[in-house]
Amino acid sequence: MGLSEHDWLEGRGPRMALVAMLDDASSRALARFVERDTTEENLRLLWTYLERWGRPEAFYTDKDSMFTINRPGKEISGEDEAREEAWTQIGRALKELGIAWIAAHSPQAKGRVERFLGTAQDRLVKGLRKAGACTLAEANRYLERVYLPLWNGRFTVKPAKGTDVHRPLRGEHDLAAILSHVEERVVAPDYTIRYAGQHYQIGRSDIAPGLRGGIVRVEQRLDGRLAICFRDRYLTITPCEARSRLSAQERPQPHPKASPPSTGQAAESWMKGFDVSKGPPLWAVLRQERR
Repeated sequence: MGLSEHDWLEGRGPRMALVAMLDDASSRALARFVERDTTEENLRLLWTYLERWGRPEAFYTDKDSMFTINRPGKEISGEDEAREEAWTQIGRALKELGIAWIAAHSPQAKGRVERFLGTAQDRLVKGLRKAGACTLAEANRYLERVYLPLWNGRFTVKPAKGTDVHRPLRGEHDLAAILSHVEERVVAPDYTIRYAGQHYQIGRSDIAPGLRGGIVRVEQRLDGRLAICFRDRYLTITPCEARSRLSAQERPQPHPKASPPSTGQAAESWMKGFDVSKGPPLWAVLRQERR
């Protein structure tokens, strides 16, 4: 995978970036113009590649922050490096698809895609000029209908090994779910979750043992939909207002406890007017109780 930010339309339209993917064995290319180089745009291009040709053994990219998490002051290599990239959205998606990720440590290490982008800055720019492309949509139309078919017909080569190592997508490879922005949330006691500043209520029919206080998978999908999954089961959700906390005046106040009698002058005041000698004798009380 590679990227080139260039004045592709030579001032006739907005500046764009070209995101490209090349098959290392045959130089077959897939590319798309995007407004900005973002994780979402890379996931969209990856989706197109997977639907056309299936899952490759590995993806070879630069060490951009979209593919790996760079921690200053810490050298990462080998298995630790693979573990770090799994925390990015693209790294997680590749892991769920069973695709390895290999980082290029220099531009020369991914020379094939760099040569493709260098050629595109010459030939593709001339083709866009001749076609009169002035918008992102027009540039992509020319790229898909004219330039990529010409490239793949002229510059691709026969792989050294005739066996195609791409693997088909299987039933568990739900691209809409995998190629999403995925985060985890803890379900509140009232069966709500909070995501991106909004609270969502889980449907009553989806409440199950372990859900309250459990962890759900939140998928912000490329088409804008939000999906919540708990133990491989998707839940129905509706936006709701946050439960406001009661103010100090609204909270129920506990009943005051009676204080025990104290000693000294306070005790004398409490006993004032009480004389045991004025009561009936004990034998009279017992006789009354027997009657």
